[in-house]
Amino acid sequence: MVDAERGVGALGERRSLRAQVEERLRLAMVAGELEPGRIYSAPKLAEQLGVSPTPVREAMMELAGEGFVEPLRHRGYRVVELDEATLAEVTEVRALLEVPAHGRAAELAAGRSLDRLRSLAEELMETASAGELERFISADMEFHLGLLEILDNRVLLEEVRRLRRRTRLYGLRAMAEAGTLAATAREHHELLDHVEAGDRAAVESLMRRHLGHVRGVWAGRSED
Repeated sequence: MVDAERGVGALGERRSLRAQVEERLRLAMVAGELEPGRIYSAPKLAEQLGVSPTPVREAMMELAGEGFVEPLRHRGYRVVELDEATLAEVTEVRALLEVPAHGRAAELAAGRSLDRLRSLAEELMETASAGELERFISADMEFHLGLLEILDNRVLLEEVRRLRRRTRLYGLRAMAEAGTLAATAREHHELLDHVEAGDRAAVESLMRRHLGHVRGVWAGRSED
């Protein structure tokens, strides 16, 4: 939820302002910080981000094209909830792509440095413990795409990124507050242990379990 107590935070100047706004809003929606069904105005979000309303409106129109929000004339933008059927379909396609891809990456990882991925795994532990959900999601994306870069397949990376952006993780805050998000974060270290051992079967088994969280507590529901 974005409010006076827990907003999306001011932005820096490293990338184009519209790109920064779009990414920050997307992360907030994936994390459930911008709540499904709730209407948000561009001026209010702009105030919380420390920018003018123009880049917020531009970013929202881009996100509307991706199905994240629904523009409402003279009212703002309603955050679209990902229904159970769509969540199931997205998760199924992610499993079909990501499970064997991570397994194949484990077979090709011999001799490669995984120091950057270990650092990201540590960042996931830290952000999970601190309840910094947007940073957690960003680091999680960077971790898995970084591992899949071993396959040297640009199309695969783009598709995995697109599908991960379509996922909504409504239950993340509840997990963080209950202290259970850290257990999920630890799976990244476990995954790297299997990768370093070249154990494709163990990597694929863990990835199936890892993706199962998307259908379960990450989405605010009981796991199957």
